[in-house]
Parts: sequence; structure tokens; C-alpha cells
Amino acid sequence: MGRLAGKIALISGASRGQGAAEARLFAAEGAAVVLTDVLDQEGDALATALRNEGANAVFRHLDVTSAQEWQGTIDYIRSLHGKLDILVNNAGIAQRSGLLDASLAEWETVLRVNLTGPFIGIQTAVPLMGRGGSIINISSIAGATGYRPSAYAASKWGLRGLTHSAALQLVDRGIRVNAILPGLIDTPLLDNRTALIEALTKLTPMQRAGTSEEIAKLVLFLASDESSFITGSEVVIDGGFVSCAATKELMRTVQAAGA
Repeated sequence: MGRLAGKIALISGASRGQGAAEARLFAAEGAAVVLTDVLDQEGDALATALRNEGANAVFRHLDVTSAQEWQGTIDYIRSLHGKLDILVNNAGIAQRSGLLDASLAEWETVLRVNLTGPFIGIQTAVPLMGRGGSIINISSIAGATGYRPSAYAASKWGLRGLTHSAALQLVDRGIRVNAILPGLIDTPLLDNRTALIEALTKLTPMQRAGTSEEIAKLVLFLASDESSFITGSEVVIDGGFVSCAATKELMRTVQAAGA
């Protein structure tokens, strides 16, 4: 308990899934948490529940594609707390279309939410952050592999590049920037994706999906002073998928053939 005591945290996409789990854990560890999302009812309900448990938590509507709303949120945090210590760029949307099926509008929407949103967030938040600040960008294993939904993959690969660029340029300010690349995680983004879940589970060496709580624990570590010498890094949390899914499947095939 108290690993984030005295720290102010802003989490985008915090109304449900991984963002909600991060908000709960941050609050339990002593942070004052500003939950943001476009899902107002769910976000407000979670913030209210956290306050009822004794936490310091508020909800604010934030469309991450809007520079005006980002600035309004940062101004709100400035008036409320006077500083910001942690920014978690968690908000994101999924996509199903491949390269030749996707419309230009779909491409631009995914890129604006998943990549431009974190860019605006970092630009807007940094002036309120001081030494010891931490920014965590939630990418994906789709940003480390070939992946059919082209806009989603491009956004998550791009977020890795943004992470390294920001880490380089903010290190002299004492602000760390890191990325997390989750694999198959049981969240609402995968609702009604039974075939995808089954296929990914089969290929994941650990043979299961991860949980939002497991992601939140890694985010907590990178947000806390325990990771004070880590910046410009990417942490894959995927049950071994990126590292050894192909080799694991190869082993199964060879063993089944008795070779």
C-alpha cells in the first residue's frame, strides 16, 4: 500500500477494462486519480465508487482526439492539484478491416484515437509535470508483429516510436516515458470475438488470456518510483506470444508427428 502516495495520476480510457483496473489499483496505492473517458456514465460511476471507498478520485469527460478537451482536463488538474505526476495513455479503439478493406475515414479515426490522442496528451500534460514524472503508453503486440487490421497495427507501431522519441526529449526534464505491449487480454474490446479469442489462446504459450489486473500491476510499477531508472523501454506482457508462439506451435506439430 502507498506506492503512489502523494502522486496525481491521469488515466485515459478509464471507464472500463484495463483503464478501470489501473484506476482502482492506483487509488488503492494512494494516488489521487483523474479518470477520463468518453463513456461518462461508467466513468462517473467508477469514480463515485472509489470515493465511497475512501479514495481520491474524480471523473472528467475526455475525447482524446480533441486538443481543446485535453487542455481543459489539464487546466482542471492544475486548479485541483497544481501538478501531474503520472499520465497513462490507455484510451484506444479496435479495428477489424484489413489493408484493402479499410476506408480512409476508418484509417484516420483509428490513428487519431490510438496515436494522435497520446501525442496531444503528452504535449499538453508535460508542462504540468515535474521531475520524477512518468508517462506510460499502452501499445499492443499488434505493434510488434504483422497484423491484419492495418490501421490498428500502424497506430500501435507508431505509439512505440512516439514513446522512444518522447523518452529522448523529456529525459532532461526528469520525466520517464515507457510503453506496454499487451497480448490477449480479457477486456470489453474483445466482446463477441470468440473465434479470435480461441485462436489467440491456442497460440499463446501460456494457453490463456491475461487479465486487466495483470496489466494494471505492470502499469503501477512503471508509474512508481520503483522503476526510476527505466525510460524509453517497451515491456511485452503477452504470455509468451511474441517471443515464442511460432516455436511453441512448431514443437507441438513436430511432437504430434513423432519426429
